[in-house]
Amino acid sequence: MIKIRLKRLGYKKNPSYRIIAIDSRCKREGAPIEELGFYNPKTKEMKLNVERAKVRLSQGAQATETVMYLINNANEDGTLNYKKSEKTKLSKKALAKLEEEKAAQAAAAAQDAEAEAAPEA
Repeated sequence: MIKIRLKRLGYKKNPSYRIIAIDSRCKREGAPIEELGFYNPKTKEMKLNVERAKVRLSQGAQATETVMYLINNANEDGTLNYKKSEKTKLSKKALAKLEEEKAAQAAAAAQDAEAEAAPEA
């Protein structure tokens, strides 16, 4: 069975990958049947031959979960359509403070609603 998977390159703590089609019984760094592109997770740089990857999938090759994500999120020219997260991570103290502020605003809004409703009655 042919698999489309990543072949690790690069030195320690600096991975870079080639996207390859290979026999599933071969080891990770074995000789590939075909090289389809490369992917660098640190810089989010990718170049993929999407047409050849889809041809291989139509012929019965199975892609790993990561490679399937890369194929689905590739632009027509083979680059990665990377969406950077807009949400910033906060510390536990900052999250607690934010929750307190939201609770205080909700309480103030409830008091304003009660004050407006009381004179009408």
